Amino acid sequence: MKKLALLTVFLLSVFLQFAYSQTITILDKETLKPVNGAQITVDGKENIYSDVLGQADLSKFKGSDKLTIQAVGYQDSYFAFSTLESANYKVYLSAKSYSTDEIIVSADRFKEKLQDVPNQVLILNSKDIQNLNTQNTGELLEKTGNVFVQKSQQEGGSPVLRGFEASRVLIVVDGVRMNNIIFRAGHLQNVLRIDQNMLDRVEVLYGPGSLMYGSDALGGVMAFYSKDPALGFLNKTYYKADAYVRYSTANEEKTGHVNFNIGLKNIAFLTSFTYSKFGDLRMGGNYDITASDAWKRYYIGGRINGRDTMLVNDKINKQSPSGYEQYDIMEKILIKQSDKVKHTFNFQYSNTGDIPRYDRLNTIGSNGNFTNAEWYYGPEQRLMGLYKLDLKNDKSFYDNAQLILAYQNIKESRNNRGWNKSGLTSRTEKVNVFTLNFDLNKKINDNEIRYGIEGTYNDLKSTAFSRNIKTGVESPASTRYPDGSNNMKSFAGYISHSWEINKNLVLSDGARFSYVTLDSKFEDTTFYKFPFKEANQKNAAVTGHIGLAVMPGDNWRFYINGSTGFRAPNADDLAKIFETVKGTSTTLGSVIVPNPDLKPEYTYTGEIGISKVFLNSIKIEGIAFATLYQNAIVTAPFKYNGSDTIIYDGEKALVSANQNAEKGSYILGYNLNLSADLTSYFSIVSTLNFTYGRIKTDSTDAALDHIPPVYGQTSFQLKLNKFRGEFSVAYNGWKHSYDYNMEGEDNFADATPFGMPSWYTLNLKAAYQFTPNLSLQVGLDNILDKNYRTFSSGINAPGRNLVLTLRGSL
Repeated sequence: MKKLALLTVFLLSVFLQFAYSQTITILDKETLKPVNGAQITVDGKENIYSDVLGQADLSKFKGSDKLTIQAVGYQDSYFAFSTLESANYKVYLSAKSYSTDEIIVSADRFKEKLQDVPNQVLILNSKDIQNLNTQNTGELLEKTGNVFVQKSQQEGGSPVLRGFEASRVLIVVDGVRMNNIIFRAGHLQNVLRIDQNMLDRVEVLYGPGSLMYGSDALGGVMAFYSKDPALGFLNKTYYKADAYVRYSTANEEKTGHVNFNIGLKNIAFLTSFTYSKFGDLRMGGNYDITASDAWKRYYIGGRINGRDTMLVNDKINKQSPSGYEQYDIMEKILIKQSDKVKHTFNFQYSNTGDIPRYDRLNTIGSNGNFTNAEWYYGPEQRLMGLYKLDLKNDKSFYDNAQLILAYQNIKESRNNRGWNKSGLTSRTEKVNVFTLNFDLNKKINDNEIRYGIEGTYNDLKSTAFSRNIKTGVESPASTRYPDGSNNMKSFAGYISHSWEINKNLVLSDGARFSYVTLDSKFEDTTFYKFPFKEANQKNAAVTGHIGLAVMPGDNWRFYINGSTGFRAPNADDLAKIFETVKGTSTTLGSVIVPNPDLKPEYTYTGEIGISKVFLNSIKIEGIAFATLYQNAIVTAPFKYNGSDTIIYDGEKALVSANQNAEKGSYILGYNLNLSADLTSYFSIVSTLNFTYGRIKTDSTDAALDHIPPVYGQTSFQLKLNKFRGEFSVAYNGWKHSYDYNMEGEDNFADATPFGMPSWYTLNLKAAYQFTPNLSLQVGLDNILDKNYRTFSSGINAPGRNLVLTLRGSL
């Protein structure tokens, strides 16, 4: 009996080993993580797919001649069955530097093949986000080489898409628009209120996105998708946790992040938390002859014996004060009611400490002293609660439907005190936003129809007071926006359609109707006697899109599209009072005053793209666009009660107002991309972007603001087993003074007398995967310690920066 038992155990172990040996495991070569959804084609006929563990059963295909393994974002691999046996049925895939088979969501709110979309789209997946390893979401976009980002302070990060910025590009988080009633036209850092560590995917849709997203999407749409909770599988509870810590030398960054997932059969929970603390930012010490001496921090402000005093700074490359802290929380709950019904509850919260406005604290006035003793943003809070209902029913008037109900609460404040002034003025804005989206799609033969409605309601409360720092006494102050009721409402309906004429030709088209109202009331006229007490607007617009994607074969792809964009003025355009251009020792500053007569902005854009994949490994892409920009809202000289000057916060300033450009404007540009997988382990990726914008006048066309200089990036990537290395060069061309808009938001006072000099940086990064659950990332940015500043920015870029990151998972 004992021998029989031993024989039984032996035979059972042999059987289990044989059975297990027929299970292929597909892993990422660099990270050792499982590749889910890899397609395995056997003898060119039958397909099977790997599961979340990267595994698939090959037992019934034993003896087959050839297996092809393909996965989105990875290079194709080919094996004979005998080769797999000798490799113990483990396969390691190499990542591609480009993808032609991606599935995207942002173009039409439902999943669609990228090659069928006649638009330029930038995609970052969770692996890309981890590899870039940036301090914030603005830097994440910048590091792609295809998005320009402006900074007024270290916490700044204002993306520019095709010459449009701030309120003219749309931020969407998990299907909900983030733009609100006070999104300003200058520079804003709201994208930094999105935690890049919680993101599963980023899609940047270039060009007007008004068909699917309505107002504001003139330059493009930045769509951010957070990670979803993962359910259990095979009747087992699924547990997963990820964490990392990071330290950077240029600003003494200390960041910690943790997220964990608990997945049961029909309900799953995902929790994420990130905390970051940033010290004062050190600029580069390697000065080019074109750099401005004014960028050096010779003095810092201090207070001695009750007076503001300029103190000698012994660390002139340390941009003080510029440090801040931030934390982000996310909680998502997924409930699978059935295969056709899912519910998602999504809670996100972001908050900061006080944020010094470095550019304002480094401005010297006519008396040789700083103009401001204090200037900082108070804690910037963003709260979002979201409920999403996903439905599937191919027997009904829809195949897929998605209902989103969302609430957002935003709080921000500006606090400033003039040099040797006793009054610290605080202006606070509180915004509540309610959103409803209902989107559906239906596939009928070779046609797919998408349709839906959107409604939003914005409510703004603007308050202000001044506190005497010596006595503590508070007194009223002028508000940034009207101090009465402020609300903005919108309603829209759309329909879009795509027709797969054949496998080589896809036509897309659609139209949207939008209706937007704005109502603001000026109640207290103590500070400014405006000739009106209300600002009211009602704007309607029809926008559309038509495009054609052509895939003639031999890995060629062409597309062409025409689209219109629409943007209704918000409270920031219409009704704010704000110092937009800082005064200097020789010039007056400029203050924007309300103008209730603004009209909506419209764009008419044509775009063409062409790409070719050579040898199934090298992709070259070129995109060109032209935009006619009508009723562009620009800042220009104005009169307030008949005068061209005004007293603002105790200082005399020139009067400006937002006005519609009479002659219209235009923007032209192109984008070039190269992605070359020269071998399975070495790749080259390069980008180049050029934009040109002008305002039409009766004489010489004037420069349009927000137009970045030529910029791009080239990287050389090495991908080995457990290792990834990258050497990159980031570069910007000159932004000459004659290309600046002196009345707008280009911040010429922060540049040199000749404009913003060109620059380049050399950067190096590496990552090593010790085990599937432990990795180390090391980066060295700006190796040459270049001292430079990006166009329109009020703070210099980091100097040489060593970044160390340790990641772990369970």
